[in-house]
Amino acid sequence: MEWTFRSDQPIYTQLVEHLTQAILSGAFGPGERLPAVRELAARAGVNPNTMQRAMAELEQSGLIHAQRTSGRFVTDDAAVIGAARHRLARQQVAAFLAAMARMGYDKEQVLQLLREEKEDA
Repeated sequence: MEWTFRSDQPIYTQLVEHLTQAILSGAFGPGERLPAVRELAARAGVNPNTMQRAMAELEQSGLIHAQRTSGRFVTDDAAVIGAARHRLARQQVAAFLAAMARMGYDKEQVLQLLREEKEDA
């Protein structure tokens, strides 16, 4: 997993995004044990407290859960993962449509571009 950070957003929120993407893409599978906070922090090049904050947010979202002496694990609840994937996809679509609107495209024109791209693929 490549860890790159932007200056326009807090590091911990970017860590949440990176880890969420890793979970939704299957890099960390359902029920899989996650590396320890210190190990993930070292890999990402961030303070362990920052990684801890990101992990706490992921726990609140239900994507991961802690087992007292065993560490943190990805949820094995397919509905939670599916809902998170759908939510992220909707956010990506909204961002794409907003960018296209800034370029002067309406939704119908965007759909036409997508149809053309599908035909070319």
